[in-house]
Amino acid sequence: MKKILGITTIRSDYDLLSPLYRLLNEDFSIDFRLLVSGAHMSSTFGNTYQLIENDGFPILAKIESLLDSDSKGSRLKSAALMLQSSIDRVLDFSPDLILYAGDREDVMVGALLGTYLHIPTIHFYGGDHTNTGHEDDHIRHAVSKLSTVHFVSTNEHKERLLKLGENPKRIYVIGSIAIDKFITHQSIPIEKVAELFCLEKMFDKYALVIFHPLRLESEPDQIVFRNILDSLIQSNLPAFIGYPNSDPGNREIIKIAEEYSKNKQFVLFKSIDRDVFLTIYKNALFQIGNSSSGLMEAASIPIPAINVGQRQKGRKCNVNVIFCDTNVDEIKESIEKAISQEFLLKTSKVINIFGEGKSAKIAFKLIKEISFTKLFFKTEDPLNL
Repeated sequence: MKKILGITTIRSDYDLLSPLYRLLNEDFSIDFRLLVSGAHMSSTFGNTYQLIENDGFPILAKIESLLDSDSKGSRLKSAALMLQSSIDRVLDFSPDLILYAGDREDVMVGALLGTYLHIPTIHFYGGDHTNTGHEDDHIRHAVSKLSTVHFVSTNEHKERLLKLGENPKRIYVIGSIAIDKFITHQSIPIEKVAELFCLEKMFDKYALVIFHPLRLESEPDQIVFRNILDSLIQSNLPAFIGYPNSDPGNREIIKIAEEYSKNKQFVLFKSIDRDVFLTIYKNALFQIGNSSSGLMEAASIPIPAINVGQRQKGRKCNVNVIFCDTNVDEIKESIEKAISQEFLLKTSKVINIFGEGKSAKIAFKLIKEISFTKLFFKTEDPLNL
């Protein structure tokens, strides 16, 4: 029986791969487990390990590693704790393959485990790039160099990995698995969403706000976030506001979100059931903030996405995405553009460049077919590729 270990540390990376986890877990020839750590184990971010348990996936270990801190060094220290606490657990399980997704410090832990314990690995969503200079870009590319095989979303991402000196035999373009759930999901009645959040009635029209700290903007994150919420108020648009991720600066964002949620125009949520979240997402007039979800997933609904500030700039995206500066006037202009009939018509015709909703099945088939052990040692000289 083949043993496969998935590594997940935050709701976002879990949602990136959970459709694939489902297929692996349902295969009786595979012993599939998850190593759960990071923000999943934090009450601040909703104890999202419970969502994994509710989904029925077997958990190899739950590791508390996320420091209750908001400092520059907290991500690195948390990664060190996770690595140290994971080594013996992974050795005891002795998986044949390790899976991880994205560009956070936690995927570096997965890559190091695979490299030093001689376990083949798959890095999902490599080859992407922004022009912000943010550390996530460096981590993403470094992890790609440490990984055995790459499952990427687009041909552009493949080309970038080739430029990094990766062998084309290791790279597979599968689209984005995150798209799959948007295609297959059936929304629950919108009235149930209103009931869940104790609303007298559901908003007729509303936005979905997903904003994460960056600390690379010309203005502080908290000012940018306030500008987004003030723009929605001035545009007379209600909004559902999701909690930020655990990156440094999250405390200030949470504080502001809680402040604005006292206004009946806003509903704040930490972590909610996937069906509820996707129903909110699919019924939103547009998504606004700086999340990669706006660039990749909003087009599969389809709805407009407004990306405010530097985060995500330079990434490949669909025509439903509007990039704007961080001041209130430009944000309001972007909102007006997003809800205009012309732009909504343009958005309604978008074909998502990140996939058709079949990526998990493609990845599953490849995992069954590829001889990962033969590929583990990277003997190729980049000068000869």
